[in-house]
Amino acid sequence: MEIHVFAIGGMTCAACAGRVERKLNKVHGVVATVNLATERARVAVPSGTDPRSLAKIVERAGYTARPLPSAQDLTGGSAATRTHDLRRRLAVAAVLAMPLADLSLALSLFPELRFAGWEWVFLGLALPMVLWCGWPFHRAAWIAARRGGATMDTLVSVGTLAATCWSLWIMLREGEAEPGFGTGWAAFTRTDDALYLDVAAVVITFLLAGRYFEARAKRSAGSALSALLSWGAKDVEVVRDGEPVRVPVGELRVGELFTARPGEKIATDGLVEEGRSAVDTGVVTGESVPREVGPGDRVVGGTINTVGHLLIVATRVGAATRLARMTRLVEEAQEGKSATQRLADRVSAVFVPSVLVLAMATFAGWSLLGPSTASAMTATLAVLVVACPCALGLATPTALLVGTGRGAQLGVFLKGPEALESTRRIDTVVIDKTGTLTEGKVHLEAVRPAAGEDPKDVLARAAAVERGSEHPIAAAVVAADTSLGRPAHGVVAIAGLGARGTVDGVEVLVGSPRMLAEHGHELTDALASECLRAEGAGGTVVAVGWAGRVRGLCVVTDRIRPSAAGAVAALRSLGIEPVMVTGDNPRTAAAVAESVGIDQVIAEAMPEDKVRHVHRLRAGDRSVAVVGDGINDAAALAAADLGIAIGSGTDVAIEAADVVLGRDDLSAVADAIELARRTHRTIVRNLRWAFGYNVAALPLAVAGLLSPLIAGLAMVLSSVFVVSQSLSLRRFTPRTSPGTRP
Repeated sequence: MEIHVFAIGGMTCAACAGRVERKLNKVHGVVATVNLATERARVAVPSGTDPRSLAKIVERAGYTARPLPSAQDLTGGSAATRTHDLRRRLAVAAVLAMPLADLSLALSLFPELRFAGWEWVFLGLALPMVLWCGWPFHRAAWIAARRGGATMDTLVSVGTLAATCWSLWIMLREGEAEPGFGTGWAAFTRTDDALYLDVAAVVITFLLAGRYFEARAKRSAGSALSALLSWGAKDVEVVRDGEPVRVPVGELRVGELFTARPGEKIATDGLVEEGRSAVDTGVVTGESVPREVGPGDRVVGGTINTVGHLLIVATRVGAATRLARMTRLVEEAQEGKSATQRLADRVSAVFVPSVLVLAMATFAGWSLLGPSTASAMTATLAVLVVACPCALGLATPTALLVGTGRGAQLGVFLKGPEALESTRRIDTVVIDKTGTLTEGKVHLEAVRPAAGEDPKDVLARAAAVERGSEHPIAAAVVAADTSLGRPAHGVVAIAGLGARGTVDGVEVLVGSPRMLAEHGHELTDALASECLRAEGAGGTVVAVGWAGRVRGLCVVTDRIRPSAAGAVAALRSLGIEPVMVTGDNPRTAAAVAESVGIDQVIAEAMPEDKVRHVHRLRAGDRSVAVVGDGINDAAALAAADLGIAIGSGTDVAIEAADVVLGRDDLSAVADAIELARRTHRTIVRNLRWAFGYNVAALPLAVAGLLSPLIAGLAMVLSSVFVVSQSLSLRRFTPRTSPGTRP
């Protein structure tokens, strides 16, 4: 399957988005998601499908479709052009609406002020507003009608044009006309002589204002992602043939040396070759305190080198960089739809046709039972205007847009709306030890050889077997080997336990004492005592054996993260129970768990054991998240209700997870859960308001207790309320991470 992303133009409401989505999904093999807030369609199609054929389907539905490469700005040219057009039309409408409203109100309150031909003055002021300023509504309604559909624009267009045509008929017939501004409550006693030019024009002005501020708010809601998309360096100084050359960053290749001067953005992911500095990683991790780096340390593209001069070896470029991958996660999350949003979309799809039927029934009922046709027109126009489901369509996507963007600023990247819904329900977090509770920067403390063995030979053989492993313990063993390095052949990883390979013609086993014992390599009494002593002190023991005997022990230690205890306390404050599941031995695991405040510990767990424990917790009606960073965590991450990967972890773990943390800090887990709960509460409030508004307003309009003017204002304020509620998420600051950027 291939993924194509399109910028969709011309959508104005949830019904439009639903129409485009249905048209695309009718194509065999196509799975499409259309998001109103981002104005994008994310389409999964069979390989080899021409994206131009998909664009034509959208265009036949009455909208525009522009294929986007990955990492396109949410606030691109089309959105800016549309916002500018709305501002222009709103300015004209506002200039004409003020004298029209003042004149209508004065003539309604003081009939003696009416002059000959005042109706034609009304017409001169109102027609440009209804026809030219309201053209976006009429055009969208016409496009939908040509294809047998209806949108919220249909309600606006039908209502205002009906009011205008009614007014023209009143003006052209014999008899005296009345301004329409004074109707509403007075509709029960008025005769068939009210003009609605003023009402239709002012309603158009209100709706244009709402559409304009909504467009600006949606652009603002996507500002966090826009900042990520535009953040990367544009050019870089590369060392070629010993000389520095400045080239566009797209020309940088893996393995090349490049420089980062003080104050410059680091061009791409890499390893520091020379120099020391402090790197501002806030754009990726959300942390405000720069991180010290030196030779051998990893740096991330897009971060800022603050003080020193660094020479860096590029390890990833282009779409493979960490910043690009995190940006892609945010894009996918914002383009997706949650179950809540899909329900709202289904309601919106049937809502507009239902309102049109209700409006016709209202007109018929008031015409038969009401005092006049004017009262029927008043009630019908109010029904059409007040029922526009803008707020319903915006309730979920705008909150999701802002919430995921704010998460990116805090170093929390959710892969989709489903991840957000799963995150808020979590009540148990399964945590790996190495690299999560501990720093993952283990170092070799000592080599304890068996009697008669050379400690350098033991270390060299262990390092030869471990050289291809990404595990932090293996890296510590390899880093401590000062020999020239022996080759190992036929190396096979034994998941969760160690590895085996042939060195100097002899099969060498490296791993936990338990693993070597299972392969017939027993510890001597002296080595067993050393093992107990090291594990009791919180160290991890790696046994090395060949020819049927354990030849020595490598003792490695890993410091507990300073923030680990606080992060565990933060999880408990959110009502979440932490459980440590690790492949380490019980004594080391218990020592670490006690120091950070975790009560439940499961030690010596292989990858399949972790999966089994996750299933056991889920079977006990627990909603389980797994936090991990290694290949051996991937299966557990996939088995959990929610998989959370440390951003610096392996690619396998990141792909298997639902949430990726930009910083190697367990407190980010609490931040993610707190943000997800806050975003969900915002969505629920938005939907309650949107549904409640329509449930309350429609009966009032049908009963004739709501004037069209007030109906238009109420509809606009409803949408503004929903968007402003969503935008409040930009101010979210997790109480668990006071050090992160606001």
